[in-house]
Amino acid sequence: MSKAIRDYPELLMPAGDMEKLKTAIRFGADAVYLGTSAFGLRAHAGNFSIAQLREARALTRQAGVALYLTLNASLRPEELICLEELLEELRPLELDAYIIADPGVLLSVQKVDPGRAIHLSTQVNSCNPQAAEFWRRNGVSRLNLARELTLADIRSFAGQTALELECFVHGAMCVAHSGRCLLSTALLGRSANRGDCAQPCRWEYSLLEETRPGQHFAIEEDARGTYLMNSRDLCLVEQLPELIAAGIDSFKVEGRMKSLYYVATTARVYRDAIDRLVRDPRDIDPRWRSELEKVSHRPYDTGFLFGHEDAKIHAADTHYIRTHDFVGFVREDEQGLWVEGRNRFLQGDELELLGPQMRQQTFRAELIRSRDGAVLPAGQPNSQLLLELPSWAEPGDLIRRQRPE
Repeated sequence: MSKAIRDYPELLMPAGDMEKLKTAIRFGADAVYLGTSAFGLRAHAGNFSIAQLREARALTRQAGVALYLTLNASLRPEELICLEELLEELRPLELDAYIIADPGVLLSVQKVDPGRAIHLSTQVNSCNPQAAEFWRRNGVSRLNLARELTLADIRSFAGQTALELECFVHGAMCVAHSGRCLLSTALLGRSANRGDCAQPCRWEYSLLEETRPGQHFAIEEDARGTYLMNSRDLCLVEQLPELIAAGIDSFKVEGRMKSLYYVATTARVYRDAIDRLVRDPRDIDPRWRSELEKVSHRPYDTGFLFGHEDAKIHAADTHYIRTHDFVGFVREDEQGLWVEGRNRFLQGDELELLGPQMRQQTFRAELIRSRDGAVLPAGQPNSQLLLELPSWAEPGDLIRRQRPE
């Protein structure tokens, strides 16, 4: 079974809380995905109450942005009643889709809210079009492709399914097949498949010989330590032309627990890339990768896209690469524009203002004042500041600073 390729792929961004939702919308998302405190796979993200979901629904409708709710945890028998109670509360909101992984959740949605679209989570690890056809017959309209698929696999898949196809293009990867990991449960009783992963794959490990208790021996990977299971981050901005041509309908960015700066930066880059590459697949801008290097990340890789032999999933250590700090967020009230401090910066520091449509401009913090006019030597986290901003500054823009070497 085949389908028509969409003319314009969707940019699907994470929204870990209300501020990140607004930022994703402002910086170019076509759709956002978020969760409540139950049944999603990010128990420690900001998450949304029912009242906040109503506000989110109003905001996304006004902006013409789709809103998808994650219900992709693996449920236990006693939780199905709670799920159906939640679905009863969600039904009046008319969300654009639920993201599910558990067939039991699928049946509950069809029972309580049968008009809602259903998207299949990466947790299902959909690897072939026959599996897609099974899910289509059972009411699914979109599936997220397993991250283990190659570009050739994706092309073949897209030519043989009527479902919409979604794939991750950016963010953290998992050492386990499509994220279905039991390590956190085994070590700590915190289930990755229920949204509570402690990320033990990122820890440093050593050997312990039973006759010498207390002596730890390095598994000498390199001078920085031993990280046996730590994965790199995915970055496919330069591979978007191939994925567009392959027939992907939605490009998804991982990161409901990532920062506001991460959401803004990835949204503005992938928005610009999709818009330009749909018109001309050769129009790859080196600024895209350069900008993505300026958010906190592990070493980037293309995952399995070009084959398992090419995949460089393993990262040498667990430390993030951080070249820039997010130092301020532009806000506005009846007195005009002001800056909410997010990280420390000093008078005289060179800063950079970031806005949608890849707008950015370097300026210097010549004068830092409090909102009552007092001159300050530095901007601090959680402070309310006045700065001389570039003339095009608007509420919602971000300010960053390059870290000292």
